[in-house]
Parts: sequence; structure tokens; C-alpha cells
Amino acid sequence: MSPSSVRQTWVNYLLRVVRKPIEAQATGKLRATMPIESKASRENRFQVTHLEAVGRALTGLSPWLELKHVPESEKNDQQAMRTLALQALRNAVDPTSPDCLNFSHGQQPLVDAAFLAQALIRAPKSLWYSLDKVTQDRLIDALRSSHVITPGYNNWLLFSATVEIALLKFTGQADMQRIDYAVRSLESWYKGDSIYGDGPEFHWDYYNSYVIQPMLLDVLEAAESRNKAWRDMLPNVRTRAVRYAAILEKLVSPDGSFPAVGRSLAYRCGAMHHLANMALRHELPGSVQPAQARCALTKVIERTLGARGTFNDDGWLQVGLCGHQPAIGEEYISTGSLYLCSTAFLPLGLPSDDPFWSQDAVLTTSEKAWSGINVTNDHALASEKA
Repeated sequence: MSPSSVRQTWVNYLLRVVRKPIEAQATGKLRATMPIESKASRENRFQVTHLEAVGRALTGLSPWLELKHVPESEKNDQQAMRTLALQALRNAVDPTSPDCLNFSHGQQPLVDAAFLAQALIRAPKSLWYSLDKVTQDRLIDALRSSHVITPGYNNWLLFSATVEIALLKFTGQADMQRIDYAVRSLESWYKGDSIYGDGPEFHWDYYNSYVIQPMLLDVLEAAESRNKAWRDMLPNVRTRAVRYAAILEKLVSPDGSFPAVGRSLAYRCGAMHHLANMALRHELPGSVQPAQARCALTKVIERTLGARGTFNDDGWLQVGLCGHQPAIGEEYISTGSLYLCSTAFLPLGLPSDDPFWSQDAVLTTSEKAWSGINVTNDHALASEKA
């Protein structure tokens, strides 16, 4: 398959994932039409799952919306999704809309206020500066309203910090203590070889990719000028981020699967959020060529989103890692949660002539290793640096 056809395949998958929730939110029909699949009661998730769907879909979609020069074949879809995304944001904070979203009641809204904030940071021109002043003011109020939620002593500290850096970027004001507590806690939880604890203890899961490493980079880069200690942390955080991207690429097997361990496997290809983000940032490790990352991510996207049962008959995502597997979802997982899979598509924010898209296909590390090809083991040197 040519690089250009691979890119079109990515666009098709992304639109299949995100169009449904964004279009429903834009037309005021999200609450009325989105199913709520969860082990928890419908009432338990009804107040929170809609912000999950919107915030998570937008954070993966945003770099593509922000891209200035897209291939001709993508222009109409990109413009249509920009229009829908802006209307979705208006409805999210319009008190007269049936889909005015909850940012402050319960615990979960803090998480997805942060993913929405991350989307705004990733696409400021398309998703923030294109909004009317009334909606901007309402969004700021909505983000601030999440302050009433106390984050858990784990990766949730970064949700609070991400909300603050969005406030800092768009208003010039933020609660620096929330940022400081988050970054210092994460630094104290560092376990070695690029991995942070999700809290004081180590957990074998993909939260370093879902949340920790992408948001920690965002927070420190946005706030480093405000505090010398934060600025001093950043070089080590970047080194670890590069190393963790190398690890993620190695975890992708030749068939596009990856170890099914830990919580939140229903986020599917969202487990590769960090690898996708490092490709978008042009900060892949030297051992991973851009096309190699593209090939690895393509395999995971097709393996996790192409399985029968991934979508219901109406086009909504269903709980599962590979197909429809309701048992794989924890109590906090519901339909809206699943849209974190959109983060695997971040490199669509790169132009089509970027090496990520233009280079010919390259075998992944796993394909080389299991084909008997001589593969350099960079583990020891990289681990020492990280």
C-alpha cells in the first residue's frame, strides 16, 4: 500500500470514530442518541459519558483540524469537521442546549475537561480563536468549574494541571500550585527506564501512554518559564519520553496486537497515544524511523478498529479491545470513554510530504526480530540515559 493510500485509510478510520459523537453534539442530539454501554448503571454514567465522548474525540481529531495544508482529497472532510467541532463546543457550554455538558458534578468531569483542554491546546486556531467571544468565556468558566473536583493521588493530578495550562494559555492566569503539585509528584514516582508510577506504586498498564507522558510534556512545556524547578525537570522528562516511545514501538507485534495487560484496554489503539504524539512532535527515538512508527501505528489501528463488532449498527463504538468484548470494560468505562482511541491518529496533523507519510514502508522492530533479521538491541544504552 502506498504512503498516500495509508494516509487516506487513517483519515477514513478517524472519521468513522469521531464523526458520530461530534456530529451528534453539534446538532444537539448527543444525549438523545448516544447509547450508554457500561458495567455501571446507566444513571451512574449518564451525567459524565457525554463530555467523555466529546473531549476524547476532539483531542485526537485536533491536530488534523489544525493542519493548514491537507491533501485535496481531505479538504472537504476537514472543513466539515471543523464546522461541526466548533458547533459542538458552542453546544457544550450553552445553557440552553440539550447537550450542555457537565464539567463539575461528580469526579469524572475533571478527566474529560482535561482532554477537552488538550484539544484546545493542540488546535488553538481551529478550536479556540475561531470561536465567538461568548463561547470562549463560557468555556473558560466551564474549565474553571472543574476546580471543585479533587483529583486522585495518581495520574489524575495531570488532569488538573492540564486544565490549568489551558487557562494559562488562553487567559494568562492559572493556579500554579496545581501544576507544581502534579509535576513534582510525577517526578517522585519515576521508576526508571522511562516509566512513571501511576501514583507511588507501579502498575503494569498503558497509563504512561494514555495520560502521563503526553500530558506531562504539555504541562512542563507550557509552564517552564514560570518556575526554574519545572524548567530543570524538562530535559529528563523529554529523554524519558523518547525512550518510552521506543518501548511502545517494540510492543507492537507483527499482526498489530500488543500485550493485553492492565486497565482500560477498551481504549484500543489509544494505548499508542504517546507513540503517536512523539511522531507528531518529530521526537521519535533514533531507532524508530518515521515510516516505522507509521507502520506500527497502522497495524494497531487496523487490528483494534477493524475487528467485527467494534462499532454497533448505528456507528457508535462498543466496549472491547478487538471487537465487542463487554467484559473487558471496568466500572468506569462507558461508551464515551472509548473515544480515547482517537489519540492514535495524532500524526494526521503532519503534512502529507512529512517523512512520516512520504517514506516507504519500513519493517517494525517486532517484524524484524521475528523474521530473523539482525536487530540492534538499544535497551542498555537507552535505559542508562532514561
